[in-house]
Amino acid sequence: MIAVLTGDIIHSEKQQKSSWLKALKKVLSSFGKSPKDWEIYRGDEFQLQLPDAKEALLAALRIKSYIKSVENIDARIAIGLGDKTINAAKVTESNGSAFVNSGRLLDDLKKEKTSLALASGNDDFDKEMNLMLRLALVSIDSWSAVSAEIVYLFLSNPKLQQTEVAQQLEIRQSAVSQRLRRANYDLLVALIDFYQQKIQSL
Repeated sequence: MIAVLTGDIIHSEKQQKSSWLKALKKVLSSFGKSPKDWEIYRGDEFQLQLPDAKEALLAALRIKSYIKSVENIDARIAIGLGDKTINAAKVTESNGSAFVNSGRLLDDLKKEKTSLALASGNDDFDKEMNLMLRLALVSIDSWSAVSAEIVYLFLSNPKLQQTEVAQQLEIRQSAVSQRLRRANYDLLVALIDFYQQKIQSL
């Protein structure tokens, strides 16, 4: 089972493209090479394929937190789980149930005005996880740029110490701890762990 993340930049037309395009390219490049693994198309839409569906939620949250660390910008992401039946040179030309699930879901997210969900074709799994994601978004949607930055740093390197991050950002360790608490980072990690355990049963 693979994962395909299809997304776009929310209200991109209200932002200067230079403010988010560089950030989007940087975070996507950490998962592979373009256009085989990821691609930006139609101006503000993007697609990323991951060979291991277990990593999908972590990847989506890393992308969202990095984009949100750019002031007033957010990404909408539809996670599609399934197979790949056509392996093309460009990710946007590949196909399979993971691609179909992700593309259709992104259209639904736009209509529902929400920014993160998944579709696997397993109704029970999807219903359970999407309820949890809707609850998580209550916190995620309220992240400030500095909270999102902290979340991204720790999601990208869980072995980081708070003191290391404090030195890197030139703030106090207590400020790092406060930002993690405000972002509900521990609950986010618990959600990722839960997803990774549940997906093994699919």
